[in-house]
Amino acid sequence: MALKYKCLILDHDDTAVKSTPKIHYPSFVEALKDLRPNERSITFDEFVGYCFNPGFSSLCKDIIEFTDEELQHQQEVWKKYTESTVPDFYEMFTETIQEFKKQGGIVTVVSHSERSRIERDYSIHCGFVPDSIFGWELPEHQRKPHPYPLKEILKRFNLQETEALMLDDLKPGMEMARSCNVDFAAAGWSHSIPKIKEQMKMESNYYFETENNSIN
Repeated sequence: MALKYKCLILDHDDTAVKSTPKIHYPSFVEALKDLRPNERSITFDEFVGYCFNPGFSSLCKDIIEFTDEELQHQQEVWKKYTESTVPDFYEMFTETIQEFKKQGGIVTVVSHSERSRIERDYSIHCGFVPDSIFGWELPEHQRKPHPYPLKEILKRFNLQETEALMLDDLKPGMEMARSCNVDFAAAGWSHSIPKIKEQMKMESNYYFETENNSIN
């Protein structure tokens, strides 16, 4: 059976792996307590909402207004968490990606996680490393939602826009896909916030309610 899409462009956190509840949110709360001990903390729903819109970078720089030194501390706390915890992949996600790869598909990742963590997670859970990874280690203007990662993937693998599918749980991935005329599928299985679910359903080419939906 021929693949509908030759290439999958996958987000990592809360799309492939269950990471925000046990890694990203608690690490952010710890850093916030260190840096702003007298201020109110942030709830899980607030954190996810800000990561959805306007995005994590804007949360740090524009909303909380971390200084460069504070950003450095936040990153150090975050890395401590990501080093010590290997997140689980969502149910059936591993098998789906392995089957896609087996049929000749190209598996790429565009994420706000670091390349080394993505390689570790895929090696442990999937038995292979993605064909291309664009992670947090890139300069900000080359991270999603900027179109650079997606344009590079299309160029590197000689693909037309219609031959790739972006899968992400948040708005930055959707914006990146839209800017490059690439189809977008929303990973709806990690969210329970109605506002996010409704907007992703309305603006995506596909909305997957569970991780058991087929992306082949």
